[in-house]
Amino acid sequence: MSKKHGVFFITLLLVVGLDQISKIYISSVMSLHASYPVIDGFFNITYVRNPGAAFGFLANATPMFRSLFLIVVSVAAIVMILWFLAKNRSAGMLLTFALSLILGGAAGNLLDRIRFGDVVDFLDFYIASCHWPAFNVADSAISVGAVLLIVEMFVRKKLRSLRQ
Repeated sequence: MSKKHGVFFITLLLVVGLDQISKIYISSVMSLHASYPVIDGFFNITYVRNPGAAFGFLANATPMFRSLFLIVVSVAAIVMILWFLAKNRSAGMLLTFALSLILGGAAGNLLDRIRFGDVVDFLDFYIASCHWPAFNVADSAISVGAVLLIVEMFVRKKLRSLRQ
C-alpha cells in the first residue's frame, strides 16, 4: 500500500471513528436539547438532532422522502469519491486527503441516518443570540475537505499557468 493510500484510510477511519464516538458519547450523557457552555458567549455543547441536511435543507420534507433522498445522495457521493480515486491513481496527496475527509464525513452522517433517521449535532457556535447551525465532527471534516479541494484546484491551476 502506498503512503497516499495509508493517509486516505487512516484519515477515513479517524474521521468516522471520532465522529461516531463523539455522537455516542453526547447522546448517552446528555438529554436532547440540553446545552452546556464551554466558552460563554461563543461556544456550547448542545445536543440536537438534525432531520434535514446542512442548514436545515429538506427539514420540511416528508420524513420518508428526506431520509431516502439523503441516504441515496450520501451513498452516491461515497461511490463517486471512491470511483474517482480508483480512476485517478495520480491524484496528489492534498486531493486524496481532502477527499478522504469528505468521504469520512459523509460516511459518519450516513451511519446516523441509517440508524436514527437523523443526524446527531452538538457543536454550537454563536455570538450573542446569533447561532451558527449546530454541527458535528463529520460536518467539520466535510467542510475542511471542501476548503482543501478549493485550495488544491487553485494550486493546480497556478501550476498549469506556470508551465505554459
